[in-house]
Amino acid sequence: MSYQGVWTIAEAKNGMIKTVSYELLSRGRKLAGKLGCELASVLITNNISEEAAEELILRGADKVYLVNAPELENFIVENYSNVLIDLINKYKPEIILAAATTSGRTLMPHVAIRVHAGLTADCTELDIEEDTGNLLQTRPAIGGNIMATIKTPEHRPQMATVRPRSTRPAPIDESRRGQGEVITIDFNPELLDGWVERLGFRKNEEEDVNIQDAEVVVAGGRGLKKAENFALIRELAEKLGGVVGASRDAVDRNWISYPHQVGLSGKTVTPKLYIAIGISGAIQHLAGMKTSDIIVAINEDPEAPIFKVADFGIIGDLFEVVPELNEALAKLNKASAGISRTPVKNTTLAEEVEEDEI
Repeated sequence: MSYQGVWTIAEAKNGMIKTVSYELLSRGRKLAGKLGCELASVLITNNISEEAAEELILRGADKVYLVNAPELENFIVENYSNVLIDLINKYKPEIILAAATTSGRTLMPHVAIRVHAGLTADCTELDIEEDTGNLLQTRPAIGGNIMATIKTPEHRPQMATVRPRSTRPAPIDESRRGQGEVITIDFNPELLDGWVERLGFRKNEEEDVNIQDAEVVVAGGRGLKKAENFALIRELAEKLGGVVGASRDAVDRNWISYPHQVGLSGKTVTPKLYIAIGISGAIQHLAGMKTSDIIVAINEDPEAPIFKVADFGIIGDLFEVVPELNEALAKLNKASAGISRTPVKNTTLAEEVEEDEI
């Protein structure tokens, strides 16, 4: 049997399918369309019903391979790897995509080395080579200074991870209801590794900073000059109902903690509004925020790369521009409070600032 088909690795937690699973379907659907093959999603978990798994069909999958067992409640790489390799050996997919989450970054290398497959991590773009049908996997290389396109023509399956939030989730298409198939795979207890046992889970308190789900992100960079000046960023973020982000430069200088970092070595964000202040726009940073709906850049250098992706740009001294923005927003908030006790929505404030002040 030859290798064929595109697979995405879905993820679930507490009986709920994670949004990143639907982001992968957006990527997988395009690849499967170019290859003219089926798109399948693999879900290894516990306590997911076939009805819940059917949402993967509605969002683009032609098939769902569902492996549901209490022993798979918690992610243990040895167990998940055994299950996935068993499926690979049986169905022989040509391409496998996973998210560059903690579990994806752990599972995919473990599987790749065991099945002797190529793996490219943290891809920003995926495509199909016209003449060969090989998967073209693009990612930053040499410290992010170049974009490298990688392919593995001699080995199958071709495997890649992509960063969460780097593309929009595939939408629900009700016309697909009944068009796909959820295949329940009986779990084989012999696939349990047995050497590793989960004893508990302790969360880093700093990770409570959630910039990935925010609708407004106000990010500061090296142009702020010192940690104390992040007070300007925090004030603006608070007035917009958003959260504070940062460039790697700012984090490396200990001006702000790592959970705020946006970019290849930090988080990928897709807010409705992203404001980059004092950030030049290195390729590593752009990869983490370029899919934002609206990007506003404030920088005194008119040649800064950030302006190439910005929808609105302000060329000027941030220490003059940002205080004026904060003052304007304070007036808007005060006026809104006088009209109604209902807080003005973040998106409305953002739109008013864009039209009236920017």
